Amino acid sequence: MPFQKNRKRDYKRELAWEKANGNTRVKDRALRNSARKKMKLKVGDSREVDHKTPLVAGGTNDKKNLRIVSAKTNARKEANRKKAK
Repeated sequence: MPFQKNRKRDYKRELAWEKANGNTRVKDRALRNSARKKMKLKVGDSREVDHKTPLVAGGTNDKKNLRIVSAKTNARKEANRKKAK
């Protein structure tokens, strides 16, 4: 979950973010779902699809830009990307 603190969701912050970014959210989710389908991951799989070049940085859903990683690795990469901003 993107807006968590001590394993509890911050619904107010999440709702505010959705209002500000609502137009792109559906498209982003569709791209993530199609990436999972390309890499043949099932629902409930503990692994995640990682975009080597993130979608927000101009990455694509080409198979050469995708890789399967653990959820921990993917979260760490995202945290490092946000920290660099």
